[in-house]
Amino acid sequence: MDDLQNAAGGQEQRIIEFNLATELNHGMVVSNLAYAVAKELNLPEEECHQLAVAGMLHDIGKLKLTGYINGMENDPLVIEELKYVRMHSTLGVEELRGQGYSDYVLNSILYHHENFDGSGYPSNKSGNEIPLGARILRVCDVYAALTADRPYRKAFDMETAIELMIDEVKNFDMRVFLAFQKVVHK
Repeated sequence: MDDLQNAAGGQEQRIIEFNLATELNHGMVVSNLAYAVAKELNLPEEECHQLAVAGMLHDIGKLKLTGYINGMENDPLVIEELKYVRMHSTLGVEELRGQGYSDYVLNSILYHHENFDGSGYPSNKSGNEIPLGARILRVCDVYAALTADRPYRKAFDMETAIELMIDEVKNFDMRVFLAFQKVVHK
């Protein structure tokens, strides 16, 4: 349990610390990056726009997760929480379906945690089985998370974040990752 202690306050660390302002900021960063990466890949303007929408909404399923774990604050079961965290993309798509979003947006959101090597979730898709929009969101989401403060660590600078991503490059479509690097280095 000591591993779960927050050094600053001695409070147990939660996997889900939902803060609406933080989540909105994260969505905006992912949205802007996804649009720019799509442009760098010379995708049609409509697809770039769809990716901007998907980037803004990609973690909306986390809103539903707070209902699953509220009340567990005094007995955090980290493994159980992780199981719920992995549901957020599916929950998000369930919430958005029927609200006028395209299949492109919904599939990009649903599969944005799939890794290119097949080790992601929710479906363990690999390579080109993963929709291009989801492959773009994957790279942008990781970078946005690494370069933002988290309850358990400070933000990494751009160079360190890129180095960490290169260490895990098996997770990314190389064509998308190279376009992403061009965008962040401009």
